Amino acid sequence: MTVNLQASETDGSIGVPRSESGRPVVLQVLPALETGGVERGTLDIAAAIVRAGGTALVASAGGAMVHALQRTGATHIELPLASKNPITLRRNATRLATLIETQGVDLVHARSRAPAWSALWAARRTGRPFVTTFHAPYALNLPFKKLYNSVMARGARVICISDFIRQHVQRTYGIDAARLRLVHRGVDLEVFDPARVSPERVIQLAQRWRLPDGLPVILLPGRLTRWKGQVDLLRAAAKLTDQDFLLVLVGDDQGRTAYREELESLIRRLKLEAKAMIAGPCNDMAAAYMLSDVVVSASTDPEGFGRVVGEAQAMGRPVVASNHGGAPEQLLINETGLVYPPGDLDALAEALREALTLDEDARRALAERAIARVRTHFSKDAMCNGTLAVYREVLNDLEIQRLSTPA
Repeated sequence: MTVNLQASETDGSIGVPRSESGRPVVLQVLPALETGGVERGTLDIAAAIVRAGGTALVASAGGAMVHALQRTGATHIELPLASKNPITLRRNATRLATLIETQGVDLVHARSRAPAWSALWAARRTGRPFVTTFHAPYALNLPFKKLYNSVMARGARVICISDFIRQHVQRTYGIDAARLRLVHRGVDLEVFDPARVSPERVIQLAQRWRLPDGLPVILLPGRLTRWKGQVDLLRAAAKLTDQDFLLVLVGDDQGRTAYREELESLIRRLKLEAKAMIAGPCNDMAAAYMLSDVVVSASTDPEGFGRVVGEAQAMGRPVVASNHGGAPEQLLINETGLVYPPGDLDALAEALREALTLDEDARRALAERAIARVRTHFSKDAMCNGTLAVYREVLNDLEIQRLSTPA
C-alpha cells in the first residue's frame, strides 16, 4: 500500500505516514543526551512522533535528559554511541541493525557524525531509509575530516537547520540540492513567551544574581567556551565608558575552569568589576531574557543556527549578533536586531550603544516585530512539522519503489 501522506480523520494524527504495521517506528541516534541544541531537538521530534501516532526510539549513551525523553512517551536504548573508536563504530552498526530488525524500525535519523556512521551501515544492512540533520559547519582543518564529516551529507534527505547550513553542505559536499531540506531550528513558544513569565520569577532571578536596580542589562547566554565570544563582548563593552550597564555572562563552564578564570582576570584588567559578572548556569532562561535590555550572540565561529537569537526575539528583546552563520537570517536587520562584522570590536560596541539607547516607543515596536517573526517562522511546531514532512516524503518514496519493483 502507499504510505499515508494525510492526517487520518479518526486517528488524530498530524500526518506521519503509516508503515505496513500501521504504526511508524522512527529511530533517532546521537552520541548522548546531556544538554544542548541537538539533544533538545531530538526530544522535540520524539514528542512530535508520539503525538502523531508513531513510535519514537532514541539510541544514545544516555545522560541527564533521558528522563525528559521518556516523559514524551519515547523509548531510550543505551548504546556506546559517543565513541569514535572505529572498532566500536562497527560494533554499534551491528547493535543498531539488530535493534532495527527487532523493533521494526521504519526510518533511521542520525544527528551526529560518529553515530551516523554506525547508523548508515546499519540502515544499509537492513534496507531502511537513512535521514540526517546537518547541525553545524564542521571543521575541515584535519586530514580525512571532510570524509568523516561527509556521513552527514549521505542521507536520503539531509535536513539543514538554516539556509547558511544548506549552502555550506551543497558547496562543500557537492550533493544534489534535491536531497536537501531546510527546516529551521524551533523556539518553544510555550517556554519563551513574555506573557507566561511571572514577575515573581524575574524578581527571584534578579535577587539570585544580586542585580542592582536601574541598570540596563546586556545578556550573553552560552556555555563558557572561547568561540562563544565572551572575550570579544567584554572588550567591546569596555569601550562604552559613557554608558551605564551591567553585562551578564550566563552559562556553564562545563569544567573549563581555566577559561572562566581568564574571563574573571579580563574583567579586572578592563576595570569592569562593577559592570560585568559571570552568572554561571541558569535554569530559567525565559526569566533571564526578561531581565535583559539587550541580548548578544557574539560567536566568533559561525553557528549553524544560533538559538539565542530566536529565543531573545521570542521574548521581545533587541539582539546584537555577529554577522555570520545562521544568526542573520533569523533577524530583520535594523528592525528586530543589529549585526556586526565578526571580530570588529568597534562595530560591536556601536551596536551595543544603539541597542541600549532605544527609547520606549522604539523598544515596544521592536518587540512586536521580533515576537511576530519568531512565531511566524521559527517555532518549535514549525520545526516538528517540517521534520515529519521529511519522514513522510522518504517513506512514501520507499513505498513507491517497492510497488514499482517486479516481484
